[in-house]
Amino acid sequence: MEEIRKLLEETLTAEFISAVLSSPRDKEGAVKVRVRPLKKNGTLFFQMEEQRNKQAFHKNLAPEEAAESLEKAMENFRQMQIETRSLHCHVLVSKKGKVTIQKKRQGTCVKEPDFSHNRKKRYILEEGKPVPFLQDLGVMTAEGKIVRSRFDKFRQINRFLEFIEDVLPKLPTGRELTVLDFGCGKSYLTFAMYYYLHELNGMDVRIIGLDLKTEVIRHCNELAEKYGYQKLKFLEGNIADYTGAEQVDMVVTLHACDTATDFALAKAVGWKASVILSVPCCQHELNGQMKNETLQPIFSYGLIKERIAALVTDAMRAEYLKNEGYDTQILEFINMEHTPKNILIRAVYTGRKGGHTRQIRECEEMLHIDPMLGRLLEQQK
Repeated sequence: MEEIRKLLEETLTAEFISAVLSSPRDKEGAVKVRVRPLKKNGTLFFQMEEQRNKQAFHKNLAPEEAAESLEKAMENFRQMQIETRSLHCHVLVSKKGKVTIQKKRQGTCVKEPDFSHNRKKRYILEEGKPVPFLQDLGVMTAEGKIVRSRFDKFRQINRFLEFIEDVLPKLPTGRELTVLDFGCGKSYLTFAMYYYLHELNGMDVRIIGLDLKTEVIRHCNELAEKYGYQKLKFLEGNIADYTGAEQVDMVVTLHACDTATDFALAKAVGWKASVILSVPCCQHELNGQMKNETLQPIFSYGLIKERIAALVTDAMRAEYLKNEGYDTQILEFINMEHTPKNILIRAVYTGRKGGHTRQIRECEEMLHIDPMLGRLLEQQK
């Protein structure tokens, strides 16, 4: 960890803006650490916030103490983002302890450290720093202010980037990454991904957005060309029929309706994508299939059955992904623009296949269901 200690000593100065430690190895301890500068009676300190069990614990440290505490904390974290007035640093630690440090000089819009005791939540894309795609998509003004009626969209974009931030250590390094966004729509999050991965983190990434709407695809390609995003392309097409890539590292599918999500997940499994991020929508399929004599009184309420079917659909999807070698979580997301659904399925490929087949079959038999994803995965074998 000598490289990390040297970096900390270099950046924990009066120019320091923030640091975030994420992707813990042991989730029983701190799951995220945030650091910010503050001044007490003219003396520089660094406030270290540890998130544990949905609680935040704070301590104020002198520069040397902060460097020592952060170096020790990095023994349990796989990544750290550091920002100063002049630098953006991205630290990755592999399973074997190999440290990779990427540094990028800040642009002409230089941030200033905030030494105040009480501050608003800091977002990955911050208010006050103009971002071209947010301006053209109507989320931000030319001065960098968030349009009040679009603040929920701004929060949603930042929340999504936090999920991306957490999985960066799971993605391959040393080569171009390929990311597919199935059902990209207006592509708020697609542009955000490219901006975050390529512009802010300097990663070599190719992102492809796929959608059925001709006009939307045309407009998004025009914007990508306008910003000079050379490796961001949008294509018109159906998820089920897409064959344009042989190797994909991350698959994103946001509010793809009903079984379109299943086709996207099956494609991701076929590619052995390192990361899958999916926000399902309109889960109708199992609502028409589910039957159970014991639960029939509950299922007699149409609204209740619909909601149960949606939850069962996503839980089954998570189990199928586990069986295909993915470490899978179901997390809470921020409501999408066109749907109140706020579940995100996050899956990271481990290669440890099997072990869930019996439980999956028992669930299918108990509820008399035959989910699309199960059928698609069976066809791939």
